[in-house]
Amino acid sequence: MSEAARTILIADDDRAIRTVLTQALARLGHDVRATGNTATLWRWIEDGDGDLVITDVLMPDGNGLDLLPRIRKQRPELRVVVMSAQNTLLTAVKATERGAFEYLPKPFDLNELVQVVRRALSEPSSRAAAERTDDGDERLPLIGRSPAMQEIYRVLARLMGTDLTVTITGESGTGKELVARALHDYGKRRGGPFVAVNMAAIPRELIESELFGHERGAFTGAVQRTTGRFEQAQGGTLFLDEIGDMPPDAQTRLLRVLQQGEYTTVGGRTAIRSDVRIIAATHRDLRQLIRQGLFREDLYYRLNVVPIRLPPLRERSEDIPELVSHYLSQASAEGLPTKTVDEAAMERLKRYRWPGNVRELENLVRRLAALYTEPVIGLDIIDMELAEPAMSAEPRGAPDGESLTQAVERHLRDFFDAHKDGLPASGLYDRVLREVERPLISLSLLATRGNQIRAAELLGLNRNTLRKKIRELDIQVIRGMKA
Repeated sequence: MSEAARTILIADDDRAIRTVLTQALARLGHDVRATGNTATLWRWIEDGDGDLVITDVLMPDGNGLDLLPRIRKQRPELRVVVMSAQNTLLTAVKATERGAFEYLPKPFDLNELVQVVRRALSEPSSRAAAERTDDGDERLPLIGRSPAMQEIYRVLARLMGTDLTVTITGESGTGKELVARALHDYGKRRGGPFVAVNMAAIPRELIESELFGHERGAFTGAVQRTTGRFEQAQGGTLFLDEIGDMPPDAQTRLLRVLQQGEYTTVGGRTAIRSDVRIIAATHRDLRQLIRQGLFREDLYYRLNVVPIRLPPLRERSEDIPELVSHYLSQASAEGLPTKTVDEAAMERLKRYRWPGNVRELENLVRRLAALYTEPVIGLDIIDMELAEPAMSAEPRGAPDGESLTQAVERHLRDFFDAHKDGLPASGLYDRVLREVERPLISLSLLATRGNQIRAAELLGLNRNTLRKKIRELDIQVIRGMKA
């Protein structure tokens, strides 16, 4: 298609939107025809009119998405731009799967729409989405209508028909596994298995065996052949969570799989062909790990073909009411009392920083549903739940007015003074961190009566990371223990 004037068909039941689009596209020299219903739009298409269609999803007499398969069958060369105020991942996925050239959430940016129109009228046709005959599971795998989430939906929709390797980054609790599952459940490998493995939860010496399997006698205790996660995920998706915690030897073997498409079991000699889509995730800065020599740069580029950054909840606070409503509905469906949150309480939730992100919010909502008898959750309850006791500025036993930072500095000065004649050879940084980390985690567990989920929230750590640290620091956890 050239840049010459074309006929553009618009279908939207909002008169104001029809007017704005008609005026904007007419100024570009195009002939624009607009309607508020699907019947008229389909009549134009059947008559062979139009070089491009711009359609809303929900209209009084039908659904714009339902027209897409009919348009592809009747006029496969006719491109369609779908707009919607529903703004969910499923809307974006369905629009892409059914052959839409582009999906735009409402409210849309007029300049962006104009650029999409120019591309649709000029780019050679190269995309053909595979139409699904069923609507799939209507449960939303991701929730939120903020601009940040809309961009993620659009990226995911474009990736559904591919096998590209994806790396998902974001703070703990932002929903990285949900994104990975959505890529699998709505992608071309949805008929295969989805296998998730958390690098931080596996002892480092067992990671290679866990991923690639091992043969009988490969090492002490290997009494039989065991399949690895790659073999279990054959034909499907392998989700490598907390990839930044993968040890160097396992990184080398993973790189070989990505380069050559095959691997061997631990102790094995026969190469096994890998037919697996890799999705990796981490809350750590992989570039920083590369600079520290802890992560292979060549592996980073193999994994980071398509990067997706999940925003922390504090960057999309407008999604909190919808998330709260969803989790309250879930709790009610599971037999917990039906609850609502009043306006003042909701505003307080939106102002909170959410260090544990969506996971922290979900846990809070479940706690509200389970522990409180009030049918309407008010500001007093939310204030009590979100109250964070400030770390004491004057630790007990410290000189008057001494802050925590000053107390730490005083102890370190005492250490250096005591070792003027001979400092340790190395390892001081790790030693100090370990000595601070152990009492911090121990006291957090005491404060939460041994509840590791609550302690992880309090510390802002991933639950698996906390378990790993408890094991490494040899901290004893007793449920119900008191401080």
